[in-house]
Amino acid sequence: MAEYGSASMWGELRRVLVRRPLPEDAAAWEAYGWRDAPRVDAARAEHEAFCALLEEAGTEIVVSEHDPGNPDAIYTYDPTLVGPEGAVLLHPGKDGRRREPEATAPVLEAAGIPVVGRVALPVTVEGGDTVWLDESTLLVGIGYRTSPGAPESLRALFSGVEVIAFDLPHWNGAAEVMHLMSLVSPLDRDLALVYPRIAPTRLMWLLAERGISVVEVPDEEFESMGPNVLALGPRRALALEGNDETRRRMERAGVDVVTYRGDEISRKGDGGPTCLTRPLLRV
Repeated sequence: MAEYGSASMWGELRRVLVRRPLPEDAAAWEAYGWRDAPRVDAARAEHEAFCALLEEAGTEIVVSEHDPGNPDAIYTYDPTLVGPEGAVLLHPGKDGRRREPEATAPVLEAAGIPVVGRVALPVTVEGGDTVWLDESTLLVGIGYRTSPGAPESLRALFSGVEVIAFDLPHWNGAAEVMHLMSLVSPLDRDLALVYPRIAPTRLMWLLAERGISVVEVPDEEFESMGPNVLALGPRRALALEGNDETRRRMERAGVDVVTYRGDEISRKGDGGPTCLTRPLLRV
């Protein structure tokens, strides 16, 4: 059986990488721009409950404790990108996260996932700005964390893949991250969750051209990470609790939604369920 291959965002999630919150992480919360210091025991409990939901959905979990002292390291979506051939180590735009790709490499290789490429300076790419729309289409957001050279670099690393770039809004500037996945989460081949008010117009055109229906996130649930949900499979989603109207809208579109508590691991660090996971295998 294949151990890796994840060129979609909505296929059945069979294998995923997570990184536990560590006691060493909490002291660096201000340096990494967290909203408040995470309570270590509570964060560990939330993370374990989050992982239990993944396992209940039939997902094998690869657990890491890489890069201690970096609270952002729990957001394993950002330092790598996995495709059919293996993992590509990205180059985060946030200075404090620059160690993460290489720190993740031994974990991936121990799990049987080859490292097949690396993004190098002057290009920066963070995983949160990459979205597999389908097996042959990779969307890339250009902003403060992912540089204009990213699309060309990713085309070279993922042969035969159409890479489509979008400019991201300034929002509140470089100090407050705005990833492409802050705006859109695929839920199925023909369905996506989107916050349309500041989504790139060309992204909305592309979704319409591809026959992808949109579930709209309401204004009041955008900043609480309403658009950031993890597809466990087609029309099956894991979402941060509290965004009740977004959940109801997904359910009306036929999506089965389960929620997790993320006061420590999500709200304090502004990282939702996609951020907390690096999908390794989807089918």
